[in-house]
Amino acid sequence: MAATQATPYRTVDGAAVMQRVGWRIVPFLVLCYFIAYVDRVNAGFAALTMNKDLGLSQAMFGIGGGLFFVAYVLFEVPSNIAMEKVGARLWIARIMITWGMVGVAMAFIVGPYSFYLCRFLLGAAEAGFFPGALLYLTYWFPKAYRARIVAMFMVAIPISSFLGSPISAALLQLEGAAGLHGWQWLFIVEAIPAVLLGLAALFMLPSRPAEAKWLAPEEQAWLEDQLAVDRSGISPVAHHLPLHKVLTNKYIWALALIYSGSSATSNALSLWQPQILKAFGLSNLETGLLNMIPFGIASMFMIFWGLRADRTGERVWSTALPLAATCLCLFATNLTSSLTVTMVLLSLVLMGNYAIKGPFWAMATEWLSVGTAAAGIAAINTLSHLGTGIASWLLGLIKDQTGSFPLALLPLVFLTGSGAIMTLILGRGSRTRAAAPAPAAAE
Repeated sequence: MAATQATPYRTVDGAAVMQRVGWRIVPFLVLCYFIAYVDRVNAGFAALTMNKDLGLSQAMFGIGGGLFFVAYVLFEVPSNIAMEKVGARLWIARIMITWGMVGVAMAFIVGPYSFYLCRFLLGAAEAGFFPGALLYLTYWFPKAYRARIVAMFMVAIPISSFLGSPISAALLQLEGAAGLHGWQWLFIVEAIPAVLLGLAALFMLPSRPAEAKWLAPEEQAWLEDQLAVDRSGISPVAHHLPLHKVLTNKYIWALALIYSGSSATSNALSLWQPQILKAFGLSNLETGLLNMIPFGIASMFMIFWGLRADRTGERVWSTALPLAATCLCLFATNLTSSLTVTMVLLSLVLMGNYAIKGPFWAMATEWLSVGTAAAGIAAINTLSHLGTGIASWLLGLIKDQTGSFPLALLPLVFLTGSGAIMTLILGRGSRTRAAAPAPAAAE
């Protein structure tokens, strides 16, 4: 939004303000989310040696993966509401320090039950970070900027696997150092940065523009004014619902179904893709290097797609088309036994899967009213993780029963296909509502 549109702030360069805010806020949040996701999915690489050391079957590993999301679902909405009360800086710092401590504890599991417990605690500790960070970004960026900003923030997910894969593979080579297994070193080394970043968040994240000392007073006022203009618009769904009714709103559930396919695919492949590639007879190091490729390509495409979605202002097809491509390519993995073809398909899967995140969350935050944003964002993310947890459990169970990773990916095919269809249905409904005459105001 140009500064010249806000007449009291003709001397404020709006583009420069938003650029400064972007550089101050986004890189730090990206780094935090990068570490969070590394700690969430590094069990996928640890499993290359840990499962044998601890006697974990694929089904047991899948249960542990699913328990992370059980805790995530239970604690996410309360966590996001707590952030509204205590402030973003303190709550995000609390989340990061807690999950870092649990991440270190993962190094000392001794069997399936301690594995289950630590994965559950890790989900409880991390719950609230993503929706909290997403809500935090709405305090700083008007809706015209959100698809690109969300895409830049969420690029931490594929980058975590792109950069984390070779690092995790290298840490596995520390087998026996100081009497620890390589997978134990992996958990310890990759969890410590979360604690350090949590402490840094106390100094790096002002809660609102009015607290940003690196903005001039007139710049703070200009930004607050732009955000107020956004908040004054009428949201097409969940408008000023009481918080206790958010979870019964049909649009929240529809948005959660749409996102569940993307969430389940990104989490499942981040956790299982190393084992999928390892099944082709690769070494740990070869697995780490090849695992980088699909995530690296997806990282670049994700930014491109988010910029495109903001440039066109279109959200519905920008979400539905990548989901449909993800669905088709996941299914196609059942039609090949070639490593090369599988790599191409997995790259296309992750390109489509990560491309939707920017336009989807821009669409969701535009449709939610101010009164339900905190609980609504968390509810969508939380409900979508019900599908993620079930998919993680099913993937391990199907792999144990059939011996086939492609067959184990079929639940993801169902979720992403359903999400693509629901996006088009919901988008058509929103256009119908927008075309209808506005109802008379209630007295």
